[in-house]
Amino acid sequence: MADAEARGGTLESEQPALKRVMGSGLLLLFVVGDILGTGIYALTGKVAAQVGGAVWLPFLLAFAVAVLTAFSYLELVTKYPRAAGAALYTHKAFGIHFLTFMVTFAVMCSGLTSASSASKAFAGNFAEAFDLSIGEGTGLTAVAIGFMTLIALINFRGVGESVRLNVLLTCVELTGLLIVICIGAWAIGGGEGDVSRLVEFNSPPGETAFFSVTAATSLAFFAMVGFEDSVNMAEEIKDPVRIFPKVMLTGLGVTGLIYVLVAVSAITLVSPADLSEGEAPLLKVVEAGAPGFPLSVFAFITMFAVANSALINMLMASRLLYGMANERVLPRFLGRVHPVRRTPWAGIVFTTLVAFGLIWFADLTALGGTTALLLLCVFTVVNVAVLVLRRDRVEHRHFRAPTAIPVVGAAACAYLAGPMSGRAAADYRVAGVLLAVGVLLWALTCATRRFASSAG
Repeated sequence: MADAEARGGTLESEQPALKRVMGSGLLLLFVVGDILGTGIYALTGKVAAQVGGAVWLPFLLAFAVAVLTAFSYLELVTKYPRAAGAALYTHKAFGIHFLTFMVTFAVMCSGLTSASSASKAFAGNFAEAFDLSIGEGTGLTAVAIGFMTLIALINFRGVGESVRLNVLLTCVELTGLLIVICIGAWAIGGGEGDVSRLVEFNSPPGETAFFSVTAATSLAFFAMVGFEDSVNMAEEIKDPVRIFPKVMLTGLGVTGLIYVLVAVSAITLVSPADLSEGEAPLLKVVEAGAPGFPLSVFAFITMFAVANSALINMLMASRLLYGMANERVLPRFLGRVHPVRRTPWAGIVFTTLVAFGLIWFADLTALGGTTALLLLCVFTVVNVAVLVLRRDRVEHRHFRAPTAIPVVGAAACAYLAGPMSGRAAADYRVAGVLLAVGVLLWALTCATRRFASSAG
């Protein structure tokens, strides 16, 4: 990272700057589209299993924690309007190469767990769309692995994702959620459903309502991630210092409102016990509120939404691995590029194999929880970094968060990432294995570099 930063002046002088093409409208659609996806489509039922009828509350609390962290990101991205995100902020604040590496690797792993959870959700909706009786175990796992293989092939071939395509995907994802909201409003207005469930707490045996809510919030936080990806577009946004704050906060507000309304519609029409079964909870809501609505249509919308999440996350993970290999913080062979397709084939193979393992050994709840856990740890570091970097002055004006916000944000993220929040042990096991792989790769790289130095 330090070497790359030292070379930055030369690279910037030799290469043209990125084109600033995104205004407020396109940036808003990017933020909303990046947040919408697998979390709300797949995990609403899992959250309901934790808290019962008050399923809307964890989504509301997750929104509040996301907004606190968004303030820290806004200060940092307007202060350092460069496309690097959490890795850049960690390196500038602490200057510890290993910490920067682990933050970057955690972000990459969160992409893998998110894509794997999307694959499981895709398999569930695929079975519903084609009315397949493939069971809950091996059959769904086989479909999920087949889907991930298809994603890998698309990734290998080369996918040019544009902002305009993101607009189309956002509209499709948003349409599915608006269908659920409208069906819920229509059914509730017609006297159907049970509104009294909204204030019911059904905690699992042995847990208090408080710990059930915090455990559910730490899982629901998976639905709010994605907003931080927009900081990597900083160099392609027109006047980012001016428009970034209002657009990011507006985007978070829009998605937060949609999520709460979806949760209200879902729990009003379907009981918590029924909602928590299977991998396609919102299909049950549509079926209960509008029996005449073609379920296959909604299943395809859901499949499209989660497929987009999987593809974007696998693209991110493979490219991030490729970049880390090129910066020599990972073994160089992971940075190999195919001579014809010009895609990072070694990174694609490695990330896909890890995703296969996650799909096979972890369930949907653990994958969603692990994604949230990894990013909550990263967000804790970012909230602390914004306070450390207050000593670093820049010449231009930038957004400044009230000091209390990153302090509360760091405490909230650390609490939700910790065991006191009621987080499932499976989340730590999956995250621990992934980060252990990162440490091994780091050690292998350091050993290789020392050997090369001594041999030279």
